[in-house]
Amino acid sequence: MMEEEELEFVEELEAVLQLTPEVQLAIEQVFPSQDPLDRADFNAVEYINTLFPTEQSLANIDEVVNKIRLKIRRLDDNIRTVVRGQTNVGQDGRQALEEAQKAIQQLFGKIKDIKDKAEKSEQMVKEITRDIKQLDHAKRHLTTSITTLNHLHMLAGGVDSLEAMTRRRQYGEVANLLQGVMNVLEHFHKYMGIPQIRQLSERVKAAQTELGQQILADFEEAFPSQGTKRPGGPSNVLRDACLVANILDPRIKQEIIKKFIKQHLSEYLVLFQENQDVAWLDKIDRRYAWIKRQLVDYEEKYGRMFPREWYMTERIAVEFCHVTRTELAKIMRTRAKEIEVKLLLFAIQRTTNFEGFLAKRFSGCTLTDGTLKKLESPPPSTNPFLEDEPAPEMEELAMEKGDLDQPKKPKAPDNPFHGIVSKCFEPHLYVYIESQDKNLGELIDRFVADFKAQGPPKPNTDEGGAVLPSCADLFVYYKKCMVQCSQLSTGEPMIALTTIFQKYLREYAWKILSGNLPKTTSSSGGLTISSLLKEKEGSEVAKFTLEELCLICSILSTAEYCLATTQQLEEKLKEKVDVSLTERINLTGEMDTFSTVISSSIQLLVQDLDAACDPALTAMSKMQWQNVEHVGDQSPYVTSVILHIKQNVPIIRDNLASTRKYFTQFCIKFANSFIPKFITHLFKCKPISMVGAEQLLLDTHSLKMVLLDLPSIGSQVVVMAPHEPLVVFVDNYIKLLTDCNTETFQKILDMKGLKRSEQSSMLELFRQRLPTPPSGAEGAGSLSLMAPTPEQESSRIRKLEKLIKKRL
Repeated sequence: MMEEEELEFVEELEAVLQLTPEVQLAIEQVFPSQDPLDRADFNAVEYINTLFPTEQSLANIDEVVNKIRLKIRRLDDNIRTVVRGQTNVGQDGRQALEEAQKAIQQLFGKIKDIKDKAEKSEQMVKEITRDIKQLDHAKRHLTTSITTLNHLHMLAGGVDSLEAMTRRRQYGEVANLLQGVMNVLEHFHKYMGIPQIRQLSERVKAAQTELGQQILADFEEAFPSQGTKRPGGPSNVLRDACLVANILDPRIKQEIIKKFIKQHLSEYLVLFQENQDVAWLDKIDRRYAWIKRQLVDYEEKYGRMFPREWYMTERIAVEFCHVTRTELAKIMRTRAKEIEVKLLLFAIQRTTNFEGFLAKRFSGCTLTDGTLKKLESPPPSTNPFLEDEPAPEMEELAMEKGDLDQPKKPKAPDNPFHGIVSKCFEPHLYVYIESQDKNLGELIDRFVADFKAQGPPKPNTDEGGAVLPSCADLFVYYKKCMVQCSQLSTGEPMIALTTIFQKYLREYAWKILSGNLPKTTSSSGGLTISSLLKEKEGSEVAKFTLEELCLICSILSTAEYCLATTQQLEEKLKEKVDVSLTERINLTGEMDTFSTVISSSIQLLVQDLDAACDPALTAMSKMQWQNVEHVGDQSPYVTSVILHIKQNVPIIRDNLASTRKYFTQFCIKFANSFIPKFITHLFKCKPISMVGAEQLLLDTHSLKMVLLDLPSIGSQVVVMAPHEPLVVFVDNYIKLLTDCNTETFQKILDMKGLKRSEQSSMLELFRQRLPTPPSGAEGAGSLSLMAPTPEQESSRIRKLEKLIKKRL
């Protein structure tokens, strides 16, 4: 029973002494200890095992027990001391709490006393400053009243003076006084409920109305609508009246400007009436000369009468432009049948020159309130047509090179007066378009006649096929028309001109290019199998002559030039036309037409060479292959095919040097046409013996090698590529061949076909780059090693063959 009670007591004690992790962590931070007895997870069994790990250690058990008992006694003493020290802690704590509460109550009382004293002080200050605030408010109100009374006095006196000066037409004094009265009146907007203030405001408005009517009457008297201008020039009264009009309602100013300009241009309407001879386009210069004289006359007589900010000179010029545009449009509608292209272009040129004169003289700031708004400055562009026109010879040179889209320095932005008069010519630009249609038709006819008279171009084997000169002439003319029309209009006339361009691009492709391609007529009826089997170098088997082949290549090159330039032309037209009309410009059909000409030319070249090889293939299928007894060199028909290829391909290649991609297309198309035809004839070769089959295999290999070498066949092959440096060739030779003998290298150079001068430089370079000979070697000129074995000799020959093939 005692043991059970002890166990229960121990369990209860452990339960009470089981601390939470937070408390345990706090104890460890306050009382750090490395003693195992202080650990929260202390295990008595593990601790005893630590003290007595072996049986031999039990010999010291008494000593360990004594140490533990000593430690227990010390802990008991410490606990007893702490417990006794905490006997009076509760009583001391309660006493300290009571003292703290008393101190807080005393502090609260002192704070309340301070607050009461502060409120009393504030009340005292308010009583002291009350009179001062009243004085401040009185001073502010008095100042406002005095200022308002002064303004009222000024307003009343100003209104009286304004009415008196208005009656006496003292506009100089009125201008200064009216502005001051208007400024003072603004201070009384919040007092308009007072009858006297409202009455003064009404008197000011009445004075303004009277001034406006009076000034208009004075101008009407000085510059009557009917009759001549007032002699003697403007008076100071009218100059001061303009200053007053600046302050009055803007409609007064506009009315003065309108009446003055109308009176100033009244003579113009009489001189250039529709029924007058000087009103027609051929004398359009007189209109612009008249306005220039009038502007000079205005500056001399009336320049100081109107304020500078009215821009009267520019307004007169702008109104003249509006009137002129209306009058010209009216007279051109009446006499539309009399308009010729030269007359129209003359009038447009003079008009655009006058618009340029206005742009140099004026800023265009008055156009914003007119019918034509000021143009915005366009962004920088690489369009060559934005710059001044180049010299004709430079222009033609650029067109011949297809340099339509070369970036050039843009000129200054368009002037704001562009189109202010010349826009009236736009409805009549159909005359210009019809003229260009006629001129282009005549130009195409001249090209056709010149081609027939001069004949096909001469063979060209140096610089490739020549582009027909008429092609460059056509696009130079196109550019001139485009530039000229874009200066006249960027609207519908540009679309009409584009349609004309499309028409004659197609006609050029049909009449000049397609129309002059040689016809594929049968011209080889006299050829027989026996003639084909004769290996004659000069046999004329091709359908087309040398001149015809050169003509086809020239037409192909011309079509390629037209294709590229037409694409550039489309881009430039889209840049020049209005943005809303860009989608209506499309030259894809014309570019397809030139692509068709290119395809037809290539097809003609392929058909010509293909037809030239047909008799040889026919001869191959009719040979007695079962009677072939031994395999020799290539058969005669193979020689004939190779002969025709060597006759045609070099000519085509030289004349298409500037259009290599189309020469490549020709080679591919010919191979695609010849190979199936050869296979078809190959199956017709029956019966055939084993030896005959071997001969056919040799012939097929020969034709294969010829087709693989088709792009370079008949050319002067240089062993060393032009882009390969001499050093690379010498290094490759030393690397691939073990025999570094100078004589062997000399033979290789002979095989290359180099000249003696070239060989000497190569030999010198070879000697410089030879590896250093071993010590004791005899003969500085030769670095030969031991005599090679047959296997080494065979390997050397193979390497030499690889080197030569690589260079070829």
